[in-house]
Amino acid sequence: MATRIELKRVEKRYGAFDVIRGIDLEIKPGAFTVFVGPSGCGKSTLLRMIAGLETISDGDLLIDDERMNDVAAAKRGIAMVFQSYALYPHMSVYKNLAFGLETAGYPRAEVDRRVRAAAETLQITDYLQRKPRALSGGQRQRVAIGRSIVRDPRIFLFDEPLSNLDAELRVQMRVEISKMHERLGNTMIYVTHDQVEAMTMADQIVVLRGGKVMQVGSPLELYNAPANEFVAGFIGSPKMNFMPVKTEGDGVMLAGQRLQVGHALTAAPGTPLTLGIRPEHISVGGEGASLGDGRVELVEHLGGSTVLHVRPAGDRNALAVVLPGQQPCRTGDTVPMRVDPAKCHLFNPDGSALRH
Repeated sequence: MATRIELKRVEKRYGAFDVIRGIDLEIKPGAFTVFVGPSGCGKSTLLRMIAGLETISDGDLLIDDERMNDVAAAKRGIAMVFQSYALYPHMSVYKNLAFGLETAGYPRAEVDRRVRAAAETLQITDYLQRKPRALSGGQRQRVAIGRSIVRDPRIFLFDEPLSNLDAELRVQMRVEISKMHERLGNTMIYVTHDQVEAMTMADQIVVLRGGKVMQVGSPLELYNAPANEFVAGFIGSPKMNFMPVKTEGDGVMLAGQRLQVGHALTAAPGTPLTLGIRPEHISVGGEGASLGDGRVELVEHLGGSTVLHVRPAGDRNALAVVLPGQQPCRTGDTVPMRVDPAKCHLFNPDGSALRH
């Protein structure tokens, strides 16, 4: 049966410096939860607190409703996979997988059964007699994950395990880890600074900033309904475009024209807000509300899509525009930009989202 994790007002301090600031969080049994955020936001520290590698300064950590603050790391039923493979170079893959079980005194037959089951799950059976130096980076990371699987833990923790891999291997390993989660069904927590990894792998994403939780939700919840300007800018690639606007009746004024954004606005006329528009929601020509014309400063041809960096008239910042397919746009072109008002986001001066 999968394991439930709950954090209640958890804090971590190093002297007078607060790293984790009163986090409340529930991780449901069997969920694949991703902690994501910029460097220094506290995501790895939070993971290490759950693992028992860092003490909890205040608050409670519950695993299946049992308080774990003072339980040793080895007794929490947790396996952790780090960024570094940390394999024994003089041992075969088989011995790397078996070593921890042999040290713990497991019978030889049970060790062999677990090692071969883990190898089959990770598709490394053909490599069991090789030494780590004969493996690729992706294969070594699979072995590192296999060392966790053989322990049959209640919870898997991953601390940026793909950071050392090239782009192609990262994509492949994302798929393999996701498939492994489907097969095993264990509760898993995965730390990354890469929002693409978070979006493609997670059942639940926890966005952190400055030791606080900015928002918790499914990938599409965070994409479609960000709780604040930080989450809106962090989730999505290219990032969301932001523009200063002011209220005007039930719309906002942008570049000298009124834009009806579909929100029920009750603020006084002239109230400053921030308008957010995702690059893929801006079109060139066609239907929708006009954002005015802009000059193309850069074109990125990606094959399946085209990214334009367009400078609108006036002093506004350039906007990223993602168009489907291969577009005949060139640097220096003037293009008319339009947007569906229903897909716009508005944010209050404090950064919180203005809801419908």
